[in-house]
Amino acid sequence: MDATPLSNGARVVIIGGGPGGTGCALALQNKAAQMGRRIQITILEGKRFSGEHHYNQCAGVLSPPLPELLKTRLNVPFPTHLGYIEIPGYVLHTGKETITLDGDEHPSTALRRIQFDEYMLRTAQERGIAIQTARAVDLEFHPDRVVIYAENATLEADVVVGAFGLDEGTAALFARHTAYRPPDALSSVVTKYHPESDSLAAFGSHIHAFLPAHPHIEFGAVTPKKNHLTINIAGRSVDATHMQTFLADPQVRAALPSPEQPRQNKRADFQFYKGRFPCSKARNYYGDRYVMVGDAAGLVRAFKGKGVTSAVLTGIRAAETILQTGISQQAFNDSYRTANQDILRDLPYGRAMRQLTIIMSRFGLLDSVVRAAQHDITLQRALFDAVSAHAPYSEIAGKVLQPQVIWGVLRAFVS
Repeated sequence: MDATPLSNGARVVIIGGGPGGTGCALALQNKAAQMGRRIQITILEGKRFSGEHHYNQCAGVLSPPLPELLKTRLNVPFPTHLGYIEIPGYVLHTGKETITLDGDEHPSTALRRIQFDEYMLRTAQERGIAIQTARAVDLEFHPDRVVIYAENATLEADVVVGAFGLDEGTAALFARHTAYRPPDALSSVVTKYHPESDSLAAFGSHIHAFLPAHPHIEFGAVTPKKNHLTINIAGRSVDATHMQTFLADPQVRAALPSPEQPRQNKRADFQFYKGRFPCSKARNYYGDRYVMVGDAAGLVRAFKGKGVTSAVLTGIRAAETILQTGISQQAFNDSYRTANQDILRDLPYGRAMRQLTIIMSRFGLLDSVVRAAQHDITLQRALFDAVSAHAPYSEIAGKVLQPQVIWGVLRAFVS
């Protein structure tokens, strides 16, 4: 098919109502209005975000430049009313060492992810974007349209946007009808803990990040929220037993305020939730009349994630491609892939960083890095950027590989 952009009256169906889906929908609406076009946009989402009927496994840490993206590209105010907490920095724990890492730029924010999703989806609905509460159950790709079979309706579109995260069922639909193959993923286990208010205040507003020597746990974190702590671990195949091992670790127990005494009226404390997040790029994440955004495309940072920001950003870029370049595989290759070169170029550095961190954790070598960072502001900044996802891994590698930094780590190792 040719690379003609969408014309007036064209139809777009977005499968998934998370940040990537709503970001794409709002960007399509705004850009179409600027170009004087009328585009029919429908978001298909099977979950109900209102009322918090399900648990989102995302830790809910929103990093820059997300607030600026919402404001300037989508005309959406950042939801300060959701009771978020500012994250000024991190406390990084390796096997035997601990270091506090504070940033000198805009802080990240932590909030309930499901509330953020509800806010974004409600904003899209209030602006006239159609929301269909149902799951996609099958697809048909025709030369002139895509047919989307939902649980409660049949929709037709000129192009379909995949914003379904790592939902295996929806990924299988696309894999059956296209060359799309989902990205590799890490498993995650999440729980939460409600300490007494004074204990929660004493915990502070830093995220505690852990790089343990455990052969299955690649990293863990304890993130403060307004009324609880979110605790998560990740690895190739982590499970409930690994989370119990993590919670019993002396460093983790020392960071948690009285974890052995959860409030008796909070039955949700220490219930475990399972999830996944991508650690590679998906194969064939665009083609004739379809394009993936966010986690479904694997267009996130390979180790840390930064998934919400990447989802919104790639959703915006997909919308711009659809309206300015076209909906063919060639159009997405020429425009969408090019627009995402900042993410794509950094993926090999992220994978290398992840593998190096795993190896160094297993052999206790990260302790030397932390000891060296106590006296090296460049290494401190590199560690902060790596943990917070505030800078590309290629830039972080450039800082770490400076001769004086390497020499400092070697001195710390032999000391």
